[in-house]
Amino acid sequence: MAHDTYDTAYDEPDPGFEPGFDPGGDLPEPPKPINWNLLSADDLEAEWLELNKWVHWLRRTYGLPASVIPPFWHHHPELLWELSALHLHWLGAYDPEQNASAPIGWHRDFADARARLREWVAASGTRLDRDRPTRQTSWPGEDPTPPVEDLTIEDRESEFVDFVMAQVAERRRAEDEFFRHLDDHPGGR
Repeated sequence: MAHDTYDTAYDEPDPGFEPGFDPGGDLPEPPKPINWNLLSADDLEAEWLELNKWVHWLRRTYGLPASVIPPFWHHHPELLWELSALHLHWLGAYDPEQNASAPIGWHRDFADARARLREWVAASGTRLDRDRPTRQTSWPGEDPTPPVEDLTIEDRESEFVDFVMAQVAERRRAEDEFFRHLDDHPGGR
């Protein structure tokens, strides 16, 4: 389900806020792994918004510093995949059908994930007040990687919205191209 507007008011979740649960809607589906590379444009938008909401909740609930979850985590695939997996694990651990010991397992795994997140953040070079692309190492025979430069982003929330809109537009272009190719070559190649 796509969101028509971007709500950036995640600072204080509603009392009883539970990411992934809509008290006025149907029961949530059990969490399933997310392959960010295969999501449709609409699903990509919805997943980005849901994950961003949960990351805000997580960092505030646990008082996590930017060395664990930096403001520009969404620019770094290594952080996206780690936080997405952690979110899915949280949804599973706190599912009402789960056994009572599941949350302690999530917290144990959360401790491991925080260590990995610190490593990813240190390697990426993203900070509280600036960001840069994660450095890539060129292997022998490959073109050298371009130099990376720090970028200062003044308003994280509006930058996130712009980032998601660009990601969704790019995915939609890829989908349109795929379907255009099918229309041009009915029945195969």
